[in-house]
Amino acid sequence: MRERVAIIDGLRTPIAKAGGKLKQIQADELGAHIVRELALRVGIPFKEYSEVIMGNVSQPPHAANVARVIALRSGFPDSTIAYTVHRNCASGMEAITSAAQKIAAGRGEIYMCGGVESMSNIPLFYGKEMREFFSALFASKTLAQKLLILAQFRPSHLRPVMGLMQGLTDPISGLLMGSTAEILAQDFGIGREAQDEMAMVSHHKAQKARDEGIFAQEIAPIAYGKDATLMMDDDGIRDDQNMKALGKLRPFFDKKNGTVTAGNSSQISDAAAAVVLMSESRAKEMGLTPLGYLKEYAYAGLEPKRMGMGPAFSTAALFKRTKMKMSDIDLVEINEAFAVQVMANEIAFGSKEYAIKNLGRRSALGEIDPHMLNVNGGAVALGHPVGMTGTRMVIHTLKELKRRGKHRALATLCIGGGQGGALILEVE
Repeated sequence: MRERVAIIDGLRTPIAKAGGKLKQIQADELGAHIVRELALRVGIPFKEYSEVIMGNVSQPPHAANVARVIALRSGFPDSTIAYTVHRNCASGMEAITSAAQKIAAGRGEIYMCGGVESMSNIPLFYGKEMREFFSALFASKTLAQKLLILAQFRPSHLRPVMGLMQGLTDPISGLLMGSTAEILAQDFGIGREAQDEMAMVSHHKAQKARDEGIFAQEIAPIAYGKDATLMMDDDGIRDDQNMKALGKLRPFFDKKNGTVTAGNSSQISDAAAAVVLMSESRAKEMGLTPLGYLKEYAYAGLEPKRMGMGPAFSTAALFKRTKMKMSDIDLVEINEAFAVQVMANEIAFGSKEYAIKNLGRRSALGEIDPHMLNVNGGAVALGHPVGMTGTRMVIHTLKELKRRGKHRALATLCIGGGQGGALILEVE
């Protein structure tokens, strides 16, 4: 990138457990709430924005191209163009990098970007038998034909297909995301106890950050329920989480020999986040003080059944592009899709053998100082609303750099289907 992209400010909603407090709020409403609030706080007139770009994985059937619906619901004029991006777990990151490309190409100046997911509202579907039954019934023309079709109906036709489970299953390998995490546990020899310990630490860090008001600095509260109760904080954090409680949970993806449980995996959640972007020079012209900057980014592909190693692959691509190394990084955020996935990447980052064999490098990416990794916990404690997470990571990482008086961070995540994304973020 010839010029850094300025991230003027960012906000997010609290993250709610799926099926919980925000279950009645659809993705377009969630997104509109946070986009409207951020636009008002930043103070740039709606008409000045070049475009709205939002990441979303499970687009609501009632709001196709949810970015456009969000833009109009939040107050942007009819003339505002908007589109939705989908890169699975990196969708909220893709929205930001898509805008960065347009800014670099001179295709626009000011962008509202973000991500949203209402995993509570991912629909159920009819199976093949029920679809074929309806199709034949609607095509029949006479009463006799209709009666013949109706006679073929069986109660088993009503068995639903869960959209959530379909979305979490990789069609190439045929594996659920959690099953790919089990492969990493075997590859790197990471046992159940170590995974549970990392999960426990994530909750402890998140609990401390919440109690100290760190998350409150990035959250715009949202009203929910008939009484319009105000949700102020993330509700997935388990206060005083402990190894005994985690140890009671059974493996979820490999019932017999597995190590990955609901407790050491990211939570299914609902939330939205947004940021305002422009070029660094444009921010200076407008007299704005950005929250921080996107310096460079990279995406990488890898074996779908080992998709959790995406951070190592995308960071290798990013370091090759920027000539950077781990010693240039002050803070690291790796999305906690699974505890074992973060731990596997920690090992891979520090391994020369892994780098030579898998990353096309002659040397290791570099050891990650545990004191600068996911310093306020991650998705195991907070939740992983898949379309929103990438944007949340950018907001949180920049604010944490400022709190610590540090300069540069690596924010990276794995992407279902076998990809990884990585960003270099900076503050002055």
